[in-house]
Amino acid sequence: MSHYKPYPAYKDSGVEWIGKVPEHWIPCALKRVLVETISGGTPDTDNPEFWANDENGVPWVAISDMSFTEVVTVTQKFVTAKGIASKRLRILPQGTLLFSMYASLGHVAELGLPATTNQAILGLVPNEQIDQRYLKRWLQFLQPYLVVGSSNTTQDNLNAEKVQNLPCFKIRSSEQKAIVGFIDRETARIDALIAKKTEFIELLARKRQALITHAVTKGLDPNVKMKDSGVEWIGEVPVHWTVKRLKHLIEEPLQYGANESGDSSIEEGPRYIRITDLDDAGELRNNSVKRLPPDVAQPYMLNDGDILFARSGATVGKTYRYKSEHGSACFAGYLIRARLDRKIVDPDFVILAVRSHYYWAYIQRTAIQATIENVGAEHYGDFPVAVPDCDEQKHIVAAVSSRLARIDLLAQKTQLSIDLLKKRRSALITAAVTGQIDLREST
Repeated sequence: MSHYKPYPAYKDSGVEWIGKVPEHWIPCALKRVLVETISGGTPDTDNPEFWANDENGVPWVAISDMSFTEVVTVTQKFVTAKGIASKRLRILPQGTLLFSMYASLGHVAELGLPATTNQAILGLVPNEQIDQRYLKRWLQFLQPYLVVGSSNTTQDNLNAEKVQNLPCFKIRSSEQKAIVGFIDRETARIDALIAKKTEFIELLARKRQALITHAVTKGLDPNVKMKDSGVEWIGEVPVHWTVKRLKHLIEEPLQYGANESGDSSIEEGPRYIRITDLDDAGELRNNSVKRLPPDVAQPYMLNDGDILFARSGATVGKTYRYKSEHGSACFAGYLIRARLDRKIVDPDFVILAVRSHYYWAYIQRTAIQATIENVGAEHYGDFPVAVPDCDEQKHIVAAVSSRLARIDLLAQKTQLSIDLLKKRRSALITAAVTGQIDLREST
């Protein structure tokens, strides 16, 4: 921020985490710049007369509808006139600011359509002293401090009174406009860069999957003779490869995990791996570690090279390759263990196969055919794997791993660049809305 000039004089804001502000800014509670705060509510969910479809109902905003957007244009549920009357709900006009008090605490969004809300969301109507665009930016600045401040409380951590008493400042209208204009210009530039870098990471991800898919279905020799695999979404494979179902590559039947809840207070005993412990890359998260007593865990213990498959819900298809270096571990009931026959197949080759495009095509097709999104042991057992001999498997794994390492390093560097841009974006907003830089002549 060194190339931006500060204000001539500052004073203590009276709020520790805000620090000093320009001397002429007048501190106040948020309610002093609002006409009103409008609470929502939830009509009786068991009464069908209170709920409607999107053709004859009023959009009803829940936290999930606004958590990942700055403009709410779609809601999952709709209420009827009777439902609105039952809770004396207000239909908020398009453009109203929404502020979440639970879950995505302090998230701010704007209504892109007339709607009502549930009790976790406040509608904020600013008075003539504050520009709504500036208010939105100010509340966005407040959000991380609200989250930190409420981290040790229950979910019900804000209410209308607390929101009304949040800190704010009265500043000139022209100054507000200058701040908003600066933020809009600078964040637009940063957001454009972030979008390009994000697109590049997505391109790398597609390149990564294409590399894996080609390696586990075509091998590394571009001149090898090919044959029909007999599996539509695999296509041709090298003539000396065989296609085998997963159930013919394992040394014991596929096994479901333990139906136990796990215990975070157990200090000794194997780690209890659940679906929620696996990230999108199939690696173990180290937060919220739970364990099982050794005697309970014993039938579900993992050996090096075991592969776990997620069988239900949004994570169906996710996989994890267990390594002994991860420490003693067992696995939970929504996971399925494949203990591979190493005389036939290398676990690292199979992990490549389940990172391929054709694996996900198989999972999608299988899940669609199921009555619920559930891919069980029988379905995983039928997953086809194109198998070369063990030496060629190891050669493929080594070559692909080397190429993937380069792709992953490039993706990591790009992500680091994105993270730095996001920090700069946040810092610019903070500096502007707290008066660390003088923008009065920037309009």
